[in-house]
Amino acid sequence: MSEVKKIATRESYGKALVELAKEHDDIVVLDADLAAATKTAIFKKEFPDRHIDCGIAEANMMGIAAGLSTCGKVPFASTFAMFAAGRAFEQVRNTIGYPHLNVKIGATHAGISVGEDGATHQCNEDIALMRVIPGMTVINPCDDVEARAAVKAAYEMEGPVYMRFGRLAAPVINDENNYKFEIGKGILMRQGSDITIVATGLMVSYALEAAEKLAAEGISAEVINIHTIKPLDEDIIVKSAEKTKNVFTVEEHSVIGGLGSAVCDALSAKCPTKVTKIGVNDVFGHSGPALELIKEFGLDGEGIYNKIKENIQ
Repeated sequence: MSEVKKIATRESYGKALVELAKEHDDIVVLDADLAAATKTAIFKKEFPDRHIDCGIAEANMMGIAAGLSTCGKVPFASTFAMFAAGRAFEQVRNTIGYPHLNVKIGATHAGISVGEDGATHQCNEDIALMRVIPGMTVINPCDDVEARAAVKAAYEMEGPVYMRFGRLAAPVINDENNYKFEIGKGILMRQGSDITIVATGLMVSYALEAAEKLAAEGISAEVINIHTIKPLDEDIIVKSAEKTKNVFTVEEHSVIGGLGSAVCDALSAKCPTKVTKIGVNDVFGHSGPALELIKEFGLDGEGIYNKIKENIQ
């Protein structure tokens, strides 16, 4: 059996920008002295006149992006998630969100899989910060195919979008030939009848691994990929919860304010169900190899499987 191809979604981001820019002259890309890391250097090489390095001044970059959007441009402001959602939160909220400007934010290096960069750079709070901004669309793709489709969809919609990309190479689990991306629509990855696993981003592939291990024990797990956390596809989650009556959410993010909280909000209103949130449990990360950290935090296939076994009804 051939090995599964792996590509970091930050790489997908850089490549998708180039492909889009070949067709759309209004795209401009901004970066905060991190073009090599965010992979916008790929864009810079192809379109140097449409790339702006704002230096280590992320808040200023968001203001520049806001201004460009009022002049008919579609700016993609790019930096690490910690700086895009954290350092520049006020500017994103007041300068982009409040006037509902057509700015796209490409936030790379999210979550504990940033690895050796440590707690200061492992942003496990960005989804919570961005989903609370009125009118902000929040997207967290799971692989290369989905990431490239997400960038295109973000360009095509009007309004602010926050896109979360990873540093770590992620397994390509979607088939580009039959994959369809739609903002606000979850994807049923695996049908099941006993439990529901709702996952996002890097965790989708690990959730599928956990589902395989559960199946070997006769537990049928339905796996749903929620690439758009806001607006949330409540229908697909409620439909599954009505069937299984037992829901698990999995995210490379704090269990506070992210996917798990969004799912709980939806189910408490429409289908009261037991929900177990699997993620970063109100702690900071720390430096270490990405794969080892994912395992340590119980977010690999084995860890998710164990957590589900501990909490299954």
